[in-house]
Amino acid sequence: MTDRRHVVRAATPADAVSIARVHVASWRAAYIGLVPAAVLDGLSVERREARWRATTELPMERRVWVVEVNARIVGFASTGPARDEDLPIGAGELEAIYLAAEFWSTGLGRPLFDRAVGDLRERGLDPLILWVLTGNVRGCRFYDAMGWRADGCSRPIDFEGTAVEEVRYRSP
Repeated sequence: MTDRRHVVRAATPADAVSIARVHVASWRAAYIGLVPAAVLDGLSVERREARWRATTELPMERRVWVVEVNARIVGFASTGPARDEDLPIGAGELEAIYLAAEFWSTGLGRPLFDRAVGDLRERGLDPLILWVLTGNVRGCRFYDAMGWRADGCSRPIDFEGTAVEEVRYRSP
């Protein structure tokens, strides 16, 4: 059984490499069969680290949260203003949430999700949305359990010539 003692906190630039490792590993575990293998094989911890370092160095509108178990980062979430043009100004978005695969179904996703969504609400952002790959059954079940629902909006994502659909969820 996984030790559930955890800490959820704001990420710092020093966390960038750990966030990048979780990001790459969780994509490779979660998106097998959904995203082309060449895309998953081409993921780079170094490129993701640079992205997460830049995001955490100047956390203004976009914020990153991490969950640690025994001082090890095992998941992260990022938030910010919604990027969808059809939403009103002041909408918020849970841009990403990922856990290392060995921590799936341990209960750690909920406190991370709650902190990220709580941050959006504390900033007064409304409505709140997120995007999830249609075939990501685990992710969809999680968001459904959190009370979020698909709002009927979908879009294709192009992964090196392979279109993969994602759907938009809204908070209750």
